Amino acid sequence: QLQLVESGGGLVQAGGSLRLSCTASGRTFSRYVMGWFRRAPGKEREFVATIAWGVGSTSYADSVKGRFTISGDSTKTTVFLQMNSLKPEDTAVYYCAAKTVMSVPGYDSWGQGTQVTVSS
Repeated sequence: QLQLVESGGGLVQAGGSLRLSCTASGRTFSRYVMGWFRRAPGKEREFVATIAWGVGSTSYADSVKGRFTISGDSTKTTVFLQMNSLKPEDTAVYYCAAKTVMSVPGYDSWGQGTQVTVSS
């Protein structure tokens, strides 16, 4: 398992942008699948985006497609979630996650989360 740390959350007006970051103490993510999830007040945690560097693929929830972009830096030690055109319904705690064991379903490492609040 990895110890993941998110940063970059905050308060922003609707239509604004934020960039979330996720690191794991200098570990590289090149062999892992990395994802972003979120939990809105009173709701279940939901998938937002994922990136698999090994195969060079990304995928997004329909609700964020075209507005959010998941990416990594050139050293593959930081994963970003660029969030544009934010809406009040994007308000949630955002979590970074890593799938380090490909043979086991699901993500095995989670960060503590960072709060994103979008005001109308």
